[in-house]
Amino acid sequence: MADSELQLVEQRIRSFPDFPTPGVVFRDISPVLKDPASFRAAIGLLARHLKATHGGRIDYIAGLDSRGFLFGPSLAQELGLGCVLIRKRGKLPGPTLWASYSLEYGKAELEIQKDALEPGQRVVVVDDLLATGTMNAACELLGRLQAEVLECVSLVELTSLKGREKLAPVPFFSLLQYE
Repeated sequence: MADSELQLVEQRIRSFPDFPTPGVVFRDISPVLKDPASFRAAIGLLARHLKATHGGRIDYIAGLDSRGFLFGPSLAQELGLGCVLIRKRGKLPGPTLWASYSLEYGKAELEIQKDALEPGQRVVVVDDLLATGTMNAACELLGRLQAEVLECVSLVELTSLKGREKLAPVPFFSLLQYE
């Protein structure tokens, strides 16, 4: 079952060379979202991985702005958990913490509300894709809140950018890997 589900998700990922800048191959997850069966398969595969790896030890899923918001709440609901948001800087009300990071084609900043989590709460970070620094910045923010990051997960991993190595020692899991 898992192999056929993974194939269904993989068949829906599109590649666009030289977008958004020359030399970058954009992995488009839009067709996964458009197809209920592939989206359901992606959520199911991630949920089964997290259940097998962490059992009932996860307190929250943290979804990253913006495409992590598409997967985070659904994954959290599948696991019976809440979802906290890590947004682009300037998008959250109230007191926040922020961190800057490098993208494969620029720089950006993320923030989280200071009261999003209590010290010691266990979190899994989810985004659509692991490329460079977004998940690192999220882990930094969660660490500053004294949360425990159990793992980071994504649909797609761009292995040539070595994001997995940059996340260490935080464990990382992806459904699909591309150069």
